[in-house]
Amino acid sequence: MSENESNKSQPIHIHILGICGTFMGGLALIARELGYKVSGSDQNVYPPMSTQLEEQGIQLMNGYKAENLNCKPDLVVIGNAMSRGNEEVEAVLNQGLKYISGPQWLSEHVLQDKWVLGVAGTHGKTTTSSMLAWVLEYQGFKPGFLIGGIPLNFGLSARLGETDFFVIEADEYDSAFFDKRSKFVHYLPRTVILNNLEFDHADIFDDLDAIKKQFHHLVRTIPGDGLIIAPEVDQNITDVLHMGCWTPVVKTAINSDAPWYAQLNKPDGSEYTVVCNGEEHGVVDWSLTGDHNVYNGMAAIAAAKHIGILPADAINALKKFKNVKRRMEMIANINGVTIYDDFAHHPTAIQMTLEGLRKKVGSEKIIAIVEPRSNTMRMGVHTQSLAESLNTADIAIVYQPDNLDWDLSALKKYNENIKIYSTLDAIIDKLKAESNGESHFVLMSNGSFGGIYQRLKKEL
Repeated sequence: MSENESNKSQPIHIHILGICGTFMGGLALIARELGYKVSGSDQNVYPPMSTQLEEQGIQLMNGYKAENLNCKPDLVVIGNAMSRGNEEVEAVLNQGLKYISGPQWLSEHVLQDKWVLGVAGTHGKTTTSSMLAWVLEYQGFKPGFLIGGIPLNFGLSARLGETDFFVIEADEYDSAFFDKRSKFVHYLPRTVILNNLEFDHADIFDDLDAIKKQFHHLVRTIPGDGLIIAPEVDQNITDVLHMGCWTPVVKTAINSDAPWYAQLNKPDGSEYTVVCNGEEHGVVDWSLTGDHNVYNGMAAIAAAKHIGILPADAINALKKFKNVKRRMEMIANINGVTIYDDFAHHPTAIQMTLEGLRKKVGSEKIIAIVEPRSNTMRMGVHTQSLAESLNTADIAIVYQPDNLDWDLSALKKYNENIKIYSTLDAIIDKLKAESNGESHFVLMSNGSFGGIYQRLKKEL
């Protein structure tokens, strides 16, 4: 089949189920940029994703209904949150419509001829992907990207790009109800960052070994002339690489003699010297804090070098990095109270974020307000580690809504600073009572948290 014939056979109209998720919404933007007609449905059609999509001429349908398919799409792209029994999924199957997972569509229609730079790991994927995309952009590479958040340097979560480089957040979550492989297996990256590896996604993985197996599937797809970047201290990543690796690996570290290491000039990670193979390349001086962000930055610099960007140029780019929306994003400062919005989904991420803030603010009051919303946290898998991750805060408020499957009072056994509240009103009253002196309120959720952000700002 000739290329022209192949192009003619490509679907004209793509309909996306779950279009307002960060991945599927980004995929929709890229499909629209490629010239496809794009529509989609979701049960949560609201800004900012709905606004971003509608501005691109994408038709949105609220709710999953069989009649959403009356438009007779050429192909239906089904998100991994969809399952059998969903009315629109059942209609796709009953009508015999062509369907595909999002990761497979992306692989076949976007990534085939690209130098893919993938960022995988339990934590830091969105932030590190955003750093790497920005480093390439700053150096004029005009990369494409698909990121599970909105990098403030770009203002959008995905684009096709103007060159052969494509940065992607490589998620280990499954691809679709009919494809239980991790998303990242589809991407065939040449440059890969393996940030870290811990047990997560208890709804689809039985144990840590099951996740390691998926990570090793990713390692098997990386070419021999590619590159893997990994932290020296993560034993689980080391275990995966020991299962078999056919690609060069470079390790990163902090205050330690690794091929790439950061020498901290400030303990909160806001300033560090970048050293590669014993040679100093410059100082990263930025607004971010925490060892986790230092590791993220070092990995981005090493990945950029793999495609020819000098470390000194990558360092200059990171100095102008603005972080990602909802990653310790300061959303208000009211009468000495600083309010942050943080997309927390795992105890380790919570702990690293709070430790970084503590190093920055010293003895000033820190109150962490947590909504256990990820599937793993809602199942109560991380009871002890969640409690201990909040030790750095002076007070830790944890929200216990009616529909949570486990009793959060078990957390108090491991941390006496934890207070459990079952209503947002009670949480806001407590925060108002604590809003004296220099204080830092960190709202930690990977959802909307019942709109507490706007209510708290108004009440204070």
